[in-house]
Amino acid sequence: QSQCLLQRSHWTTHNKMVASAKAAVPTVSDQAAAMQLSQCAKNLATSLAELRTASQKAHEACGPMEIDSALNTVQTLRNELQDAKMAAVDGQLKPLPGETLEKCAQDLGSTSKAVGSSMAQLLTCAAQGNEHYTGVAARETAQALKTLAQAARGVSASTTDPMAAHAMLDSARDVMEGSAMLIQEAKQALVAPGDAESQQRLAQVAKAVSHSLNNCVNCLPGQKDVDVALKSIGESSKKLLVDSLPPSSKSFQEAQSELNQAAADLNQSAGEVVHATRGQSGELAAASGKFSDDFDEFLDAGIEMAGQAQTKEDQIQVIGNLKNISMASSKLLLAAKSLSVDPGAPNAKNLLAAAARAVTESINQLITLCTQQAPGQKECDNALRELETVKGMLDNPNEPVSDLSYFDCIEGVMENSKVLGESMAGISQNAKTGDLLVFGECVGVASKALCGLTEAAAQAAYLVGISDPNSQAGHQGLVDPIQFARANQAIQMACQNLVDPASSPSQVLSAATIVAKHTSALCNACRIASSKTANPVAKRHFVQSAKEVANSTANLVKTIKALDGDFSDDNRNKCRIATAPLIEAVENLTAFASNPEFVSIPAQISMEGSRAQEPILISAKTMLESSALLIKTARSLAINPKDPPTWSVLAGHSHTVSDSIKSLITSIRDKAPGQRECDYSIDGINRCIRDIEQASLAAVSQNLATRDDISVEALQEQLTSVVQEIGHLIDPIATAARGEAAQLGHKVTQLASYFEPLILAAVGVASKMLDHQQQMTVLDQTKTLAESALQMLYAAKEGGGNPKASHTHDAITEAAQLMKEAVDDIMVTLNEAASEVGMVGGMVDAIAEAMSKLDEGTPPDPKGTFVDYQTTVVKYSKAIAVTAQEMMTKSVTNPEELGGLASQMTNDYGHLALQGRMAAVTAEPEEIGFQIRTRVQDLGHGCIFLVQKAGALQICPTDSYTKRELIECARAVTEKVSLVLSALQAGNKGTQACITAASAVSGIIADLDTTIMFATAGTLNAENNESFADHRENILKTAKALVEDTKLLVSGAASSQDKLAQAAQSSAATITQLAEVVKLGAASLGSDDPETQVVLINAIKDVAKALSDLIGATKGAASKPADDPSMYQLKGAAKVMVTNVTSLLKTVKAVEDEATRGTRALEATIECIKQELTVFQSKEIPEKTSSPEESIRMTKGITMATAKAVAAGNSCRQEDVIATANLSRKAVADMLTACKQASYHPDVSEDVRARALQFGTECTLGYLDLLEHVLLILQKPTPELKHPLAAFSKRVAGAVTELIQTAEAMKGTEWVDPEDPTVIAETELLGAAASIEAAAKKLEQLKPRAKPKQADETLDFEEQILEAAKSIAAATSALVKSASAAQRELVAQGKVGAIPANAADDGQWSQGLISAARMVAAATSNLCEAANASVQGHASEEKLISSAKQVAASTAQLLVACKVKADQDSEAMRRLQAAGNAVKRASDNLVRAAQKAAFRKADDDDVVVKTKFVGGIAQIIAAQEEMLKKERELEEARKKLAQIRQQQYKFLPTELREDEG
Repeated sequence: QSQCLLQRSHWTTHNKMVASAKAAVPTVSDQAAAMQLSQCAKNLATSLAELRTASQKAHEACGPMEIDSALNTVQTLRNELQDAKMAAVDGQLKPLPGETLEKCAQDLGSTSKAVGSSMAQLLTCAAQGNEHYTGVAARETAQALKTLAQAARGVSASTTDPMAAHAMLDSARDVMEGSAMLIQEAKQALVAPGDAESQQRLAQVAKAVSHSLNNCVNCLPGQKDVDVALKSIGESSKKLLVDSLPPSSKSFQEAQSELNQAAADLNQSAGEVVHATRGQSGELAAASGKFSDDFDEFLDAGIEMAGQAQTKEDQIQVIGNLKNISMASSKLLLAAKSLSVDPGAPNAKNLLAAAARAVTESINQLITLCTQQAPGQKECDNALRELETVKGMLDNPNEPVSDLSYFDCIEGVMENSKVLGESMAGISQNAKTGDLLVFGECVGVASKALCGLTEAAAQAAYLVGISDPNSQAGHQGLVDPIQFARANQAIQMACQNLVDPASSPSQVLSAATIVAKHTSALCNACRIASSKTANPVAKRHFVQSAKEVANSTANLVKTIKALDGDFSDDNRNKCRIATAPLIEAVENLTAFASNPEFVSIPAQISMEGSRAQEPILISAKTMLESSALLIKTARSLAINPKDPPTWSVLAGHSHTVSDSIKSLITSIRDKAPGQRECDYSIDGINRCIRDIEQASLAAVSQNLATRDDISVEALQEQLTSVVQEIGHLIDPIATAARGEAAQLGHKVTQLASYFEPLILAAVGVASKMLDHQQQMTVLDQTKTLAESALQMLYAAKEGGGNPKASHTHDAITEAAQLMKEAVDDIMVTLNEAASEVGMVGGMVDAIAEAMSKLDEGTPPDPKGTFVDYQTTVVKYSKAIAVTAQEMMTKSVTNPEELGGLASQMTNDYGHLALQGRMAAVTAEPEEIGFQIRTRVQDLGHGCIFLVQKAGALQICPTDSYTKRELIECARAVTEKVSLVLSALQAGNKGTQACITAASAVSGIIADLDTTIMFATAGTLNAENNESFADHRENILKTAKALVEDTKLLVSGAASSQDKLAQAAQSSAATITQLAEVVKLGAASLGSDDPETQVVLINAIKDVAKALSDLIGATKGAASKPADDPSMYQLKGAAKVMVTNVTSLLKTVKAVEDEATRGTRALEATIECIKQELTVFQSKEIPEKTSSPEESIRMTKGITMATAKAVAAGNSCRQEDVIATANLSRKAVADMLTACKQASYHPDVSEDVRARALQFGTECTLGYLDLLEHVLLILQKPTPELKHPLAAFSKRVAGAVTELIQTAEAMKGTEWVDPEDPTVIAETELLGAAASIEAAAKKLEQLKPRAKPKQADETLDFEEQILEAAKSIAAATSALVKSASAAQRELVAQGKVGAIPANAADDGQWSQGLISAARMVAAATSNLCEAANASVQGHASEEKLISSAKQVAASTAQLLVACKVKADQDSEAMRRLQAAGNAVKRASDNLVRAAQKAAFRKADDDDVVVKTKFVGGIAQIIAAQEEMLKKERELEEARKKLAQIRQQQYKFLPTELREDEG
């Protein structure tokens, strides 16, 4: 069973597959195939989610069995290898189909690394005692060993050498036996995690397995030969260890010549070894054999040369260089061996190339030291050898050569080309003048510059290759094994230099710097990897490894410091001993980092990518070849500078080098990654924008052709999926544009490929929409998205992936933000449209995606504690439960509302999954986190089923079976929510109880607010004839119980979660009980004394608020140390709680005492206001903001309360004091809330905010002083004490004035007095405009009634009426807005005062304007109704005509009202006049259309004349009767109209009447 559980990396792979399938859907042109692919991707995602849940449950059931299962697998493999050995002995072992020696050898080599890595992980897990991950590691080890056994069998069956076959099978069997022992030991170690003895046994067994594994790899063909060559080099190098060298038997010239020849041969052999690794295994065997022979000869020549040395120091130096060459040669063979075993290993090729260069450089150093040629000759030879070595870099650059970015490569090429130009000029100049020392230096500098150029060109070519959209981009792994391998190599080299007796102090210092640099980089990489991985074992292993590397580096640095002070043998030996642990720690870390789970996926360069590389590679190769020829020519010129033909050859080579470098720079610049793709994509999106504009024009003129080949559901799904995919690409493009040039081309090409399907789908969806407004919305939003993408591409092209082009980064970020907003807008529109018709596919996808992210990859670093995430998870879980309940209700009453609820649930689940993931990460122990994740995923499944049922019920609202299913699903969701909550409770039982208690207390506070409203209204009555005395004891007893609970709650923060949970539950129960008994007590006081009732309820409300704060503080302080700031908050909250309970007790005792209850109420109010002020002064930002007007409005309450307080202070009546206390509490609380909310409005500046908060505080303090003085007067009512009341009230009034002025500053120049008639006028005008627009929208939705076909001329009558009505609505809307602007202009000019001097006159004028605006709005509304009724066939054309005339009349009145005071030439007046004319024109058009229709109707109504005489007379009489009746009705209607006008005329302002007159 456990074998079936999929690894985390497999989940990631499958999720990527689903994502890739979804990404491909919009680009498939075949509709059927696209739909099928989309459906399959969804099915796969759903099945994966279910499989994941099932596997997690299976793991819970059978996790411990994994180790036993792995052990069985390994033992089975050992038996299979034993059988294979017997078959091989009998000559019966045959290769399986498809097996070849080369393939099996490569499989075995690459698998050996995977086995080593998974074993390292197994050791770590077992040492940490983590059973779950030990099981996983054991399973991975068994899987890797299975592949290893198959490969070993394949190699044995394919080889022709029986001895090699037997050796391979024996070594593989040893690996299996050792591995079985290792897994067994790991199982034992889990029983006693900290036991030193079991740890030691584990380490010993692991070493034995590692040894067997190496033996197994060494049995591969060609490996033995490399080992022989390595052994031969080791044996030869022993010659260097003798104390004294034999004297040389040859002349210096002979020895020098032999050494040069041997150096050339060895350098060539090194190149052949590098070349052989790419061929057959036999080639490497031959090349390594030749290399060891050449090395032997070179060593003899070197020793011969050392014998020629004049002094002992020179001899030691030569021997030291020979040792370096020996070490570099061994490294070369090891790198070749490693590459031949696993050609796909990351960076193996680079390491081999580096090893070959190291051999060349060490040979060059020796030649420079030993030979005495004419000056400049050695430098030329060394340069030629270096150029020969680096040439290999340009052969096939399909791996990164260095860490340089594309732009670093350009910089490198520019710098090196400059250096090369100068040194080439120096070579030529100094060859001419014969200054050969400087000539030699110039050759050395030129050689280094050429190597730098080649490296930069190779890296640039690699980046150009992978940036081609047809190439496969690589994926960054958890760690970069290349970085680890390079660091490992550099540290080892530096350590060897440290302990080398020939090293000078400066070399030791340099080596120490290299060690420090690389160990620091490794520790940093470990830190990043541990923060990224979700695997706790790997996390700890990286941290542990970093510690080991850091500690061993620190120890080494100490010994280096001692060595630096005294270069004695003893200090050198200590240094050598200190390097061993560091090298071991780094090697172990490198082995662990090479785990396949962590490594990056290398890029695959396509044919097109290779073609793009060619210009760079050709230029670089030409440069190297011509440079080599130039150096050869210069070498001969240095000896014989008087040879004119050679000078012309040198000039030719110099010209070729110069041209090739120019060509190289041009090629690199032209091939800048992503630029060409950005241009193509910009063109493509521009075409799409033109298409969408054409569609918009067609839609405006109602000519958008409907797509009949596909359903609206399929189109909506296509559009949704393509918009989602575009949304997914925004961040990757922004990242690439800011600093990943190689990715830019891939991402922009992918983005551009989505725009054609986007336009097709958007136009298709719009064509299916009946509502013109919706059509335009979809098309406009699609166009906005395309335009924002275009902006993004321009910004990305400008940035180009250059991290140094920081001036472009802001533009990229801004473009990305705009694009995200465009995506969000169109998604909202689509989701609304989809939910209306029961299409829930998008919602299901969104929930599935949120589920898949729960355990995908590495979670981000937590920004809060478990308690923070727990709180938000509870909030969203409860919201989902509430929505599920609502869906049950709506399924019966309003199924059409289910779409909105389903959408709400989808959003809530998205937030829940995000927060749930973080809660799982921060939960302790890990099992709880695992449980939270599992249950949140379970809830996701429930939500998907419920959303699907909601969609089905919307499509078929009467289906009772679906209703039943929906109710079942809703119940299941509610149950799953409770399981999520219980998992959270298990994580932190106490804090979960605090969250629940806080929720209960907030409910109580809301309930008490309602009770205060009843009491204030005088409707809070006792049910029985009971007195307050009946309840007093109960209140006091319950309050004391609450005090005890408070103490438990405070102590619970520092104790266990269980005790905290108990205290929270108990305090919630007690406050509920206390609130109930206080409400009963208040009711028993009787409704004839509402103020005292309110005092009592306020007292318990204060207690409930304090308890809510205390619970919050306790939750925050849970499990924190005593000196944590949250503990101080807790103590503060506890003090407030005690104060408020004491206040409640005093109030209860004073309630029946008429002489003191007012005083008591005032004391409680003063305490409450002080607490409100503390909240106001805290740094907490309010959840919502309000307008400055709200703040001004609230100051009125303070003014009223101040007046009441002064009156109460003068009267000293207890009733007045109680009323003052109750009013003050509300007035101050409202003022402080409004003031803080207004001051934190985003448009308010820091300065104004500080002033608002300052005056809010001053106002409150002044008011508190006033209340305290009233309290003083109550205790000692004397005229002397009453006298200062006026001064106190003035102080409050002053602060209120300041506060109002600050509110004016918040509004800026826009400030107005809400009571000013002019402001009311403007508000009314804007209100009228809004109502007109609403009416116009209503008209938009109207459609002509269906009727049988009549003559063609009348077909468009209804359309004419509607269009005319629409244009009137639009015109009146513009008119009212213009009137509003005109009125504002009058205020600005001072013709109408903002706070008017002639208030009566201006007020009357404003009233005229208001009534006129209202008339316009009312008339327009009537017109819309008449048009509607006319089109529906319920009203006559006459009603329509009269409505239109009324609009025209009221418009004229509005114009007159504005003209009274306006400047005729002002801009606003001109706009107003134009708007008025537009209304008149529109009204006239409508009247004409309606009259025309009425006349036509009259013409069409044929009168049937009766032929019989009597019937004819009767017909005439009836017609005359009808005519008289109509005339009478007409007369009555005229009289009625005159009366209405007369009545209205009375209310018009005088100026208007005169003007009208």
